[in-house]
Amino acid sequence: MTRKIVLIDAGNRENWDKFIISDKSSNFLQSWDFYEFHASRGNDIVRKIAVDENGTIIGAYAGVVETAKRGRHLAIAGGPILDWNDKPLIKAVFEDIKKEAKRFKCVFARIRPQLELSEESLKLMKELGLKKSPMYLSVEYAGILDLRKTEEEILASASQGFRRKYRKALKNDIEISSTSDPGIMKEFCRLEKLHASRQKYVAFSDSFLTKQFEAFSKHDEVLMYTARKDGETLAMNFMIFYGNEASYHYGVSSELGTKYSAAPLLHLSAMTEARKRGIERYNLWGIVGQEERNHRFYGVSEFKRSFGCEEYKYTPAHDLVINPSKYLLTKTVESARKKIRHV
Repeated sequence: MTRKIVLIDAGNRENWDKFIISDKSSNFLQSWDFYEFHASRGNDIVRKIAVDENGTIIGAYAGVVETAKRGRHLAIAGGPILDWNDKPLIKAVFEDIKKEAKRFKCVFARIRPQLELSEESLKLMKELGLKKSPMYLSVEYAGILDLRKTEEEILASASQGFRRKYRKALKNDIEISSTSDPGIMKEFCRLEKLHASRQKYVAFSDSFLTKQFEAFSKHDEVLMYTARKDGETLAMNFMIFYGNEASYHYGVSSELGTKYSAAPLLHLSAMTEARKRGIERYNLWGIVGQEERNHRFYGVSEFKRSFGCEEYKYTPAHDLVINPSKYLLTKTVESARKKIRHV
C-alpha cells in the first residue's frame, strides 16, 4: 500500500515548533516566530506541513515572498525540515513548493536547505530540477561551537589571540547585562548606525531590527547582551535561542568596545545561558574561506575562527525556476551584484 502524503497549511505554533525542534539540525530560520516577523512587515508567508495518513507531521517548510526588481520569489532559508533519505516525501514537498511559488506569481523559489554540503546533496538538488543560485540565501558557511564542552575546554581550544583578549577584558572592569525587553533596541539601533558608518556597510532600518526582536521576545527566544564600562556602551550582541541552537544573529560595537576587548565576554555569557537552556550548539554564523583575503567578511571570519569553532558548510542556495525568461534577468543582475559587492 502506497503511503499517503498530504501538504496542508500549518495553523498551530506549538505543533510547528515541536516538529521543527525535533530535528536537531534546525535553527530559528524555520521557527514559527521568524515568520511572524516577516508577516509583521507586510510580507506574504507560507507555512506548510506534510502529514501522513495518520495525521502525523513528517515534514515542514516555511517561506516568505520577497518582492524585488530582480524577480519576485519565494525564499525558504534553512528548510525544508524533513528526512532527506525519504525520496517520496522530498518529491511531495518540492512539488508543493513549486505550487506555492506559482500561487504567489513568483519567478522562482530560492531554497537554502538545512543540509550539509556534499556531492550527494548537490546531486539531489540537480535531480529535483534546481539550479545553483547566483546569490546566497542566509548563511552557507558557518562557524559552530559545541556547547557540550565546558567554558574551560572552549577557551583551551581558542587561539592565543582570543585568550589574550579575554584576559584583557576581565581586567577592564566591564559590566555585562542581558535583557529581552524590546526597549533595548533603541540603543542597539543607535550603535548599529555608528558601527555601519565605521565599517562601511548599509545599516538595517530600526523597524527591521526592532520587529525581529519583538517577534522572538514574545516566547523567550531572544536576549540582547550589552557590555558597558563606566556607563558607556562598548558592544551589543543580539542572540536567538531556539531548539538546539544559540545563534549570534547580530553584533555591533563602538571603537571603545574594540579597545577594551568586550566581545569575548558577551559571547561567553551567551554560551552560559545557552547551556542553562539545554542548548548544545552555538552558531557564530557567516565565515568565508581563509584564502578569501579580499572578501569584505574576511576580518570578522578570522575573529570567529579564533574561538576554535568547527567550520560547517550548508548546501548552498538553489533556485526552483518558475518563469525561465524572467529568471534569466534575475541571474544576470544578481551575478553582477555579487561580483561588485565581493560577497
